[in-house]
Amino acid sequence: MVEVVRGPLAESRHSGHAVICDASGEIMDCWGNPEEVILPRSSAKMLQALPLVASGAADAASLSTERLALACASHQGAPLHNQAVAAWLADIGRSESDLICGPEPSRDKDLRLSMIRDREDPRRIMNNCSGKHTGFLTLTKHLRAGPDYCCPDHAVQRAIRSVFEEVTGETSPGYGIDGCSAPNFATTMHGMARAMAFFGSAETRGDVLSKSATRLTQAMIAHPAHVAGEGRACTLLMRAAKEPVAIKTGAEGYFIAILPERGQGVSLKIADGATRASDCAIAALLVRLGVVDAEHPDVKRFLNPAIHNFAGTVTGEIRPKVGVF
Repeated sequence: MVEVVRGPLAESRHSGHAVICDASGEIMDCWGNPEEVILPRSSAKMLQALPLVASGAADAASLSTERLALACASHQGAPLHNQAVAAWLADIGRSESDLICGPEPSRDKDLRLSMIRDREDPRRIMNNCSGKHTGFLTLTKHLRAGPDYCCPDHAVQRAIRSVFEEVTGETSPGYGIDGCSAPNFATTMHGMARAMAFFGSAETRGDVLSKSATRLTQAMIAHPAHVAGEGRACTLLMRAAKEPVAIKTGAEGYFIAILPERGQGVSLKIADGATRASDCAIAALLVRLGVVDAEHPDVKRFLNPAIHNFAGTVTGEIRPKVGVF
């Protein structure tokens, strides 16, 4: 799918899988193996947030669209994100110590350097998944369940697995424990694209789960900076899009896209887990679909980033494999 060029040679190559589904869940186009079983990692966060909305917990807690976007976010722990999560925790009567995700230093460059200078410890609130976990705590409170909300047998995770299997259209073969300690349920590439098409076509249906999916998609589109952060592919590609689109990365080379005006969903996995390749490939797929312009500067920075050496000389580039997309 993606090659890294230096001089006359493709020095490195990244293979992978991608699926585009229509509103019915059928495959419109695919690359690699659509039946490949994968862990979608943080690309599944909107699925993990579905019970938060569908259960009534979001309305009971009067969650704003910003907070719904944070529930789907892999944010960088910038002041915007930290302040928003802290306020949300306070409003539901919980504290940072209730978050099960581990502590993480801010990924915001200025704040991270400030923390180093001031010898400040990493914090759970700065974990890129703290918004998702605050959503878990909100649902836990609504269900009056116990505090160990990451346990696979907890009511929160049972609810997530149920909706995950419903919208992917597949029985999950199992789960892995994600970087933030929550279960991450497995599915196929087709299953994940089908789920994203469920979100993409949700506005055409009136059931509770579809209405919940619509609210989460709209929240992500309305607040791209809450979903990731300045300089990040999710945020910049959503802003560069010529039509509404929700884009979400996941660890180990995963990406999804939700296209509500078309009722379509996209899933992408780079086999070796390289972010440089998944950023490039999702940009290429969005260009192919006509969602973004290849010449937009915030698209080009992921589609065809130049490689520089320490002297500042351009020595090559990362690019989609010619003829693949």
